[in-house]
Amino acid sequence: MAQGKIKGMQAKVASARHAQKAASNTKKGQRAVPPKKQVLIKQAQLHKNLSAKINKSIEQQMVNAASAGKLTIMKGIAQPEGSTSKKGPSKKITSVKS
Repeated sequence: MAQGKIKGMQAKVASARHAQKAASNTKKGQRAVPPKKQVLIKQAQLHKNLSAKINKSIEQQMVNAASAGKLTIMKGIAQPEGSTSKKGPSKKITSVKS
């Protein structure tokens, strides 16, 4: 068995020049340069806050719309109180311990 490294198997040392070249390549995607002027800074902050409020409002409306109807998963288990079922008592799921 060989005791030392084989010439062809030695790891090549990454040069600083290669690292610098790799770092200089631009990445894909949109860039956002933060504004420098006070007026533009305030405008950007206002836009950010309004966008957050609008998104939160839309999410709340979606939650309300989704929870307005009956849950179809629990349809056979629970019914609203005060309503009588013509089919008889609802089925209850019991857990079986093994």
